[in-house]
Amino acid sequence: MNREYFDISTPRTPFSISPRDMVAGVVVFLVALPLCLGVALASDAPLISGVVAGIVGGILVGLLSGSHSSVSGPAAGLTAVVAAQIHSLGSFETFLLAVVLAGIIQIVLGFARAGFLSAFIPSSVIKGLLAAIGIILIIKQIPHIFGHDGDPEGDFAYVQVDQQSPFSELALMINNIHLGAATIGLLSIALLFTWDRVKLLKKSPVPSPLIVVMLGVVLARVFQELGAPWAIGQGHFVQVPVAESFGGFMEFLSRPNFAEIFNPAVHVAAITIAAVASLETLLNLEAVDKIDPRQRCSPPSRELLAQGVGNTVAGLLGGLPITSVIVRSSVNVNAGGRTKLATITHGALLLFCVVMLPEWLNIIPLSCLAAILFVTGVKLASPSLARQMWAGGRSVFIPFVVTVLAIVLTDLLIGVLIGLAVSIGFILGNNVKRPVRRYVERHLGGDVLHIQLSNQVSFLNKAALTKVLDSARPGEQVLVDAENTDYIDPDIVDLLCDFSQRTGPARGVAVSMKGFRDWHQIDDQIQYVDHSTRELQTAMTPAQVLQILKDGNKRFRKGHQLTRDMSRLINATAVGQHPLAVIVGCIDSRVPAELIFDAGVGDIFVVRVAGNIAPDKVLGSVEYACAIAGAKLVVVMGHTRCGAVTAAVNALAAGDPNGRPAGCEHVTGILREIQESIDPELIQAFPQLSPAEQERIVNQVALQNTAYSIKSLQSKSQSLARLVGEGRIAIVGAMYDVATGGIEFFSEDDVPAPTIEPAALARV
Repeated sequence: MNREYFDISTPRTPFSISPRDMVAGVVVFLVALPLCLGVALASDAPLISGVVAGIVGGILVGLLSGSHSSVSGPAAGLTAVVAAQIHSLGSFETFLLAVVLAGIIQIVLGFARAGFLSAFIPSSVIKGLLAAIGIILIIKQIPHIFGHDGDPEGDFAYVQVDQQSPFSELALMINNIHLGAATIGLLSIALLFTWDRVKLLKKSPVPSPLIVVMLGVVLARVFQELGAPWAIGQGHFVQVPVAESFGGFMEFLSRPNFAEIFNPAVHVAAITIAAVASLETLLNLEAVDKIDPRQRCSPPSRELLAQGVGNTVAGLLGGLPITSVIVRSSVNVNAGGRTKLATITHGALLLFCVVMLPEWLNIIPLSCLAAILFVTGVKLASPSLARQMWAGGRSVFIPFVVTVLAIVLTDLLIGVLIGLAVSIGFILGNNVKRPVRRYVERHLGGDVLHIQLSNQVSFLNKAALTKVLDSARPGEQVLVDAENTDYIDPDIVDLLCDFSQRTGPARGVAVSMKGFRDWHQIDDQIQYVDHSTRELQTAMTPAQVLQILKDGNKRFRKGHQLTRDMSRLINATAVGQHPLAVIVGCIDSRVPAELIFDAGVGDIFVVRVAGNIAPDKVLGSVEYACAIAGAKLVVVMGHTRCGAVTAAVNALAAGDPNGRPAGCEHVTGILREIQESIDPELIQAFPQLSPAEQERIVNQVALQNTAYSIKSLQSKSQSLARLVGEGRIAIVGAMYDVATGGIEFFSEDDVPAPTIEPAALARV
């Protein structure tokens, strides 16, 4: 099913209860908890609002989403927007109303199938997003690993909450390393990397991040017993608001202020949140699908619907806006999550533990969680990804690098928009430079400048197309081909009409048009000669005709066959024929003469007989083609792996020249004709040769048989011999290679006698 479409009524993708998914959900929960709190802190919102968003994103959006790997929650990319809107609206409660309205807008976008927009995001930008998030995770988590927790976990912006940058934060960290937290962080990183490299541990059902958290909790307790400088202070642990009861937890929650429903500022805020959250969701959804080991495709419009429901509920419960989040999703994939059960499990654990076990969560050191995020960042920002982008060329690599740098130095949304702008710039630049494919075709009537329009030709292509048309010189033939074009801008249509009707003729350029649609109001017209006429036939020499056939075979091998109007050819040749050559070839289905010489209707005679021999009936056809129809060249064409030649050789080698394949009553005469060119002594050792050597001998005999047929044509026909003597025709041989499609031409004097290699004889 196409990703841009989905059926709202379609049942949600079922999932089975898998221990692996549940364990992955635990890992995501452990990472998501400090991120939820950090995003809320960075957004100037109540800490519990981030947790509520994580719960709703995990449970509700997880149930409604069509993605198997995406995990939703409060996003670091929205912190600047959220903080600005809270400040602009004056209160967090009024902001919650904007979140509710934003969710409703997203629901409408989902039903309107606006998710198709994700298909227009270049892969270089998506991969740049992944690499940038990886780099940000690495830079941002290093201070937390060493116990420097001045900046909250969820703050991914370049200008941090504490007004430091990630790089200045690293400088401050050097003088503020906590021994106990750093020990836990470094040991956690070592364990994570070791776990992935030991085959037995990697296949363990228990994921390494869970072991890291348990190790962190144990070491933190041990360090508390050791005292300073090992003991870890409260500021280096997870800090979940603690309520004495469920009722106390509910008192933490805020409610939207519906009294501001008609406030225009609220509507503007809602539209802003919906637009930013939807764009970030579509970007992250594409990115998650890229790292999904099973490469499944998530329906983007359904995701918008799920996010809309989630944001509506989150706003009602006092939560921050929700999007699909690449960091949590990456952790989910790395932990082995395969279905949406993992994200639902993470949401359920957030709800249960924050309400029932907040004290337990607050004994987890931040440094071990930072180690998990650090390793996730290393996997996202792998050097292999950069090498892959480099191999794609500058139009791929430059948008990738710009996206990475822009996200790292600004924030996710601004960085992606900058990357999109650069990528679109390359697309437009390539479109402007190459609106057409321009090449020269060598038709029988002369060279034709073939201008093949691209699939989409917009007004941006006008300058480049004008330049190509202006390059046509007086006396040239030009063909404008729109066969593969779906859209042509009206300005381009006007340009082509003007060039074909006025500009071209005024400059002495004959313009042909082909393939335009009815609504373009441009009729097909071919002004150049693309078939053999009496005038062309009379003017041609045998050598020129031979070159035409050589050029045709070259086009055939390269797949550059001439553009011909078959209907026009049929009409033009209906009243008479003026062939340039006659081909005496084999009936083998792999040797279609008109195709391998790229010949048009009426250009060549073709006589086909098994083994390309020249009995009297074939001789009569060739005489007619040359003496009556005026053909200038006779080509006797054999080919490799010829079945008729193989049968003749096998019959002679078996000592029964009259032997014939079963069911072929009248083939004996053909085989005897071929055997005239075979040396009997050569065939004596044939049955004992290797298959490769036998094939070589058969091909040599086929070449010899072709030369024999050339000699037969001239010795049996006085008419052909006279025409050759007068220089009016030429008779040449040709060998077609069925494996490569290539043809080698020769005269009868160029053919060596078949031989068996000494090494092959030695093995007999």
